[in-house]
Amino acid sequence: MRENPVYKRERTVSSRSARLPAILMLFNGILAVVALLNMYSMASQVEVTAEIEYSRFLDLYVFVASIEFLLLCFIMPALTAGSISGERERGTLELMLSTQMTSREIVLGKLVSSLYSMALLVISSFPVIALVFVYGGIQMKDVGSLLLLYMVVALLSASIGLCFSAICKRSTMATALSYGFLAFLIAGTYGINFFVWSMSRIGAAGYLDQVGGITAQGSSGMFLYLLLLDPVLTFYQIIEAQAGNLGMSAQVIQGFGSRASGPVLEAWIPLSLLLQIFLAACFLLVAIRAVDPVRGEGRGLRKRKKT
Repeated sequence: MRENPVYKRERTVSSRSARLPAILMLFNGILAVVALLNMYSMASQVEVTAEIEYSRFLDLYVFVASIEFLLLCFIMPALTAGSISGERERGTLELMLSTQMTSREIVLGKLVSSLYSMALLVISSFPVIALVFVYGGIQMKDVGSLLLLYMVVALLSASIGLCFSAICKRSTMATALSYGFLAFLIAGTYGINFFVWSMSRIGAAGYLDQVGGITAQGSSGMFLYLLLLDPVLTFYQIIEAQAGNLGMSAQVIQGFGSRASGPVLEAWIPLSLLLQIFLAACFLLVAIRAVDPVRGEGRGLRKRKKT
């Protein structure tokens, strides 16, 4: 099985550049400084009060995990939004399509190269996350579930960027649309549920006034399941479960659903991850189809070369 030529080229270019090592050093340096300051603050408190707050280590874990999650959400589209449109702007996309490479190889090569860069950041930061193992509270399975979430979020964010990069002719437009759609997944799904929930509560309050009820409870109905597409909500459900508290994410789901229970709510995290993987696959298919029409020009070039 031959190696993807696009991925090979992107990996070679990034390995010869000083940009990636600089990003790795800066990112891990910031995390290490934050972790050491947290431990120094804890040691100073022990000298004064002779008490150790073990929850501070969990706070450090949550903080580092949140920083990495935000990095994946907002840097992955920037890495991929200009990958295909940039080739089109430089006039090299037609040259790539005139070779034996297919549109699927081009899109997947760009995807794997971006995931490779982000995997280096995530894996290199694990020693900082492992500091919490000194005093316990987090197990290896918790770190494994967090890594799985990172992979899914990186795949989804990169797929969104690749899709709009293949559709748009300009990288600026592709970047703007990528961040716009990502903002819709994060904030738009919540906004839709909040609006429907508010309207439902107003209607329920009017009905209770007529029949003499006491309180009104609203529900967003089927719109609740739009939150399965929200990567932020899924992340905080996982991280709050690992920290051992019922946070705002669970309250949001229960509030919009009028505290209803069901198989979807009980298996919210795995269903959300599977749905996000499916959505990423749809974006990749659209990107492949968007690049494929240019293939006709490539075939024409090869025919003219043969003649």
